[in-house]
Amino acid sequence: MARITVPISDDGAHVLVVDDDSRIRSLLSRFLQGHGFRVTVAADAAEARDRLRGLKFDLLVLDVMMPGESGFDLARSVRTHSTVPILMLTALSDLDDRLKGLEIGADDYLGKPFDPRELLLRINGILRRVAAAPPAPLPAGPEAVRFGPFQFHLVRGELRQSDEIVRITNRERDILRQLSQALGGTVPREMLADPDSGANERTIDVQINRLRRKIEIDAANPNYLQTVRGVGYRLAVEA
Repeated sequence: MARITVPISDDGAHVLVVDDDSRIRSLLSRFLQGHGFRVTVAADAAEARDRLRGLKFDLLVLDVMMPGESGFDLARSVRTHSTVPILMLTALSDLDDRLKGLEIGADDYLGKPFDPRELLLRINGILRRVAAAPPAPLPAGPEAVRFGPFQFHLVRGELRQSDEIVRITNRERDILRQLSQALGGTVPREMLADPDSGANERTIDVQINRLRRKIEIDAANPNYLQTVRGVGYRLAVEA
């Protein structure tokens, strides 16, 4: 039976695949193109930077273990100026190493070896979250909440410190929106988990700590994003 392919649309999401293994680059390029994506590949971080300077991408797939600059290093650099979704591919078995990508600001990770179909599910899950219309504020609730010098607009998903926009990732935006809608109430850890990524409680803690570093003077002693021991987290919004 002939293989059915999906035509590559100009409107298809554009994915940058960065991996030093030519076989993986070729496999993922053919597979994702067969599912309607536009795909650009790069063999290392330097080549990826060239691609990023000249093209706009909807998602990055970064291998962690590359010669020279690692995927972690590239993701950290990208996060200084962009919120483009990042999915890390890692052969590292230690959970701490995998969580490092989330601390840097990656949206998800997938361990090697992997089934391309799982990668496709992860990519589609990330893109759905990015494209989804933001939820409406709670009935009779505010469109924005304040805490200290910060204001978070629930509909726009925009965090400001005074007049300056604070750059946050899509997951951090989701977490802030859930905490803001609770209007100072506690949100259980399991409600903050991302159902598409199989996130566990430790993953949520990592993402919370990263968000704290952006809004707290001392992330170890938070004033705004507070831990409710044994339950979850609360955002100390102003009444």
